[in-house]
Amino acid sequence: MSIQDMIAQLGQGMLTSVLIYALTLIGAVPLALPLALARGGKSKIARLLTGAYISFMRGTPLMLQLIAVYFGPWYLFRIRISDGYRFHAVIIAFVLNYAAYFAEIYRAGIAAVPKGQREAAAVLGYTNAQAFFRIVLPQVIKHILPPMANEFITLIKDTSLAFAIGVMEMFTLAKQISSAQRSMAPLIAAAVFYYVFNAIVAFIMGRAEKRLDYYR
Repeated sequence: MSIQDMIAQLGQGMLTSVLIYALTLIGAVPLALPLALARGGKSKIARLLTGAYISFMRGTPLMLQLIAVYFGPWYLFRIRISDGYRFHAVIIAFVLNYAAYFAEIYRAGIAAVPKGQREAAAVLGYTNAQAFFRIVLPQVIKHILPPMANEFITLIKDTSLAFAIGVMEMFTLAKQISSAQRSMAPLIAAAVFYYVFNAIVAFIMGRAEKRLDYYR
C-alpha cells in the first residue's frame, strides 16, 4: 500500500472519529442540563429517576452500552437491524453515556454558586428562569470548564470503541492497516492525530477559561 492510499484510508477514519465527537457533544452537552436540574430539583421522583439513570450510565462500560443500543431493537422487539443503523447506534450510546457525566459536572457547578445570589436576584425582581440563565449559568460555565475539558479530551479517545459494532473509525482502520502492512506507521499516524486533536481542544478550553476569569 502506498503512503497516499494509507493517508486516504486514515483520513476517512479520522472524519468518522471527528463526526462521532462533534455529534456527541451537540447531543450530550444540552441534554445534560435538564438532567442536572432534575437531579438537584425538588421532585423526589425526578431525583430518583435521574439518579438511577446517571448511576447506570456511569457504572456500566460504554462498550456494553454500544452493544445494547445496537442489538437491543432486535432482541427486545424483533426489529430488523440495517447496516445504516450502526453509526446511529454509536451516536445514541455516546450521547446517553456522556450526558450522564456532563450532568454531574453541571450539578456540581450549580451547587458551587452561592444561594445568596439567587436570593438577591429574586429581590431585584428576576424570575427563577431569568436568575438562572443571567446570573447562575455564566458562573456555572466558569466552574465546569476544567472538568468538561477533561471529558472532551476523553471523548475523542473513546471514539475508538465504535469498533465494537463495526463502525470503522480512525483507530480501527489504523490497526487493520498496520496488521496488513506489518508496519507501525499507521498506528503512529493515529497517535499523532489523537495528540494534536486533544492539544487543540485543551488550547480552546484554556482560552475560554481565561476569558471567564472575571467570574471569581
